Amino acid sequence: MESKELFLMVEAISNEKNISKEDVFEALEEAMAVATKKRHDIDAHVKIDRKTGDFSTFRQWMVIVDGDNFVDDDGTEFDAALHIHAKDANGVDVDDFVREPMKTEEFGRIAAQIVKQVIIQKMREAEREVIVADYTKRVGEVIMVTVKRVDRGNAYVDMGGADGMISKFDLIPNESIRKNDRLKAYIKEVKSSPRGAQIFLSRTVPEMMIELFEMEVPEISEGVIEIMGASRDPGLRSKLSVKTKDKRLDPIGSCIGMRGARVQAVSNELNGERVDVILWDEDPAQYVINAMAPAEVSSIVIDEDKNSMDIAVEEDQLALAIGRGGQNIKLASRLTGWKLNVMSTSESNDKQVEENQKISDKLAEQLGVDSEVAGVLIDEGFVNIDDIADADTGSLENIEEFDASMVEELQERASDAQLVQALGDSESSDLLMSVKGVNEDLVQALIEAEITTVEDLAELSVDELLDIQTMDKEAASAMIMTARENEGWFK
Repeated sequence: MESKELFLMVEAISNEKNISKEDVFEALEEAMAVATKKRHDIDAHVKIDRKTGDFSTFRQWMVIVDGDNFVDDDGTEFDAALHIHAKDANGVDVDDFVREPMKTEEFGRIAAQIVKQVIIQKMREAEREVIVADYTKRVGEVIMVTVKRVDRGNAYVDMGGADGMISKFDLIPNESIRKNDRLKAYIKEVKSSPRGAQIFLSRTVPEMMIELFEMEVPEISEGVIEIMGASRDPGLRSKLSVKTKDKRLDPIGSCIGMRGARVQAVSNELNGERVDVILWDEDPAQYVINAMAPAEVSSIVIDEDKNSMDIAVEEDQLALAIGRGGQNIKLASRLTGWKLNVMSTSESNDKQVEENQKISDKLAEQLGVDSEVAGVLIDEGFVNIDDIADADTGSLENIEEFDASMVEELQERASDAQLVQALGDSESSDLLMSVKGVNEDLVQALIEAEITTVEDLAELSVDELLDIQTMDKEAASAMIMTARENEGWFK
């Protein structure tokens, strides 16, 4: 082949396959080397001059360490036709090659076929690497695809020059998809495999909806409106929280659009999924109130230790707050990152009374007083022994029912109770720390929840332990099983 023809061929392949000319030259060199190896049963190396197009062929031997019992990485034992000891290599480094020029072969039909196969293989590898590199940069984009076929619930799509797959778990439930349908999908993951580039797409991830809103709402792409979070029940309902950097702009109205045009465009693309656009707020309680829309919240009780909120609503709002199958509360919980418990106002009041009664009974027991005295202390804001022991004497004496001697007695009893509690907590801490996986933070949370022995821990369910402290579910299960084993449950 003349050099002009060679360069034209390399350029044509490069343009057709969208790979570099250097990759084409390297593929051709490797193909020629493979054909030479097969013809002469030797190791060969071929070099093509990038300026002149001249071929140079070399026989080569890999330099190995002096000694016996050599085995190559691919399991090949020492062969004088392939290997040479370092002492005979004239200073060439180990693992490098000693090369000797040889005549470049004129290949026959079989050898030419080998060259062709190697070139095709190398072209496929180079093409795959280009596709992987290109689409890896595009992970997170929403693109238009054409369905090529649907097999076992999975959709195989044409992405315009590359093939992708939307698994049945990433398709919107009950969505009818047929061959040649055009739809939008979110590029979720790109992998390289021997069979080619594998590109996985999704239509169910929250990021898909976020990207669609960025396409439909110019204020989002311009950075005036910021999307703070999203949660989805694919194909049914979703929630999107937004805020604005310009107080003159209504972020919810901008996302909904004139007569709902913008939100409807997103909904149509998501197979009719209903989208609630809500206002983000830096106050967690107000954020949760917004996220519970369209239900109206009457009151909220926050437990920061458990990262949970008890939400009270009027009786006629209860079904709306929970939603069909718990959908509304589930989406609001995912969106805000808080564990949300919904109840009616009457249930909330009953729970509050019950909690107050527990606090009163515990305080009365610790101080050795009746429930009436404990109730007076709680009404005045002294809800535990620490509040009483550390209180200014005058603030207690200002309580109408108390005199100086009674205040002195109460503070002495509170101090004694503090000591007893500290000793008990220390003993409980030592016992609980004996369980593998339990740390100091968890011990403190357990004691506050009145879990003071290994037996108490063993009797917890996984969900109960997760309510006390957020952790990995498997770790919680392992901890409880260890406690049960320590208590001899399995003997």
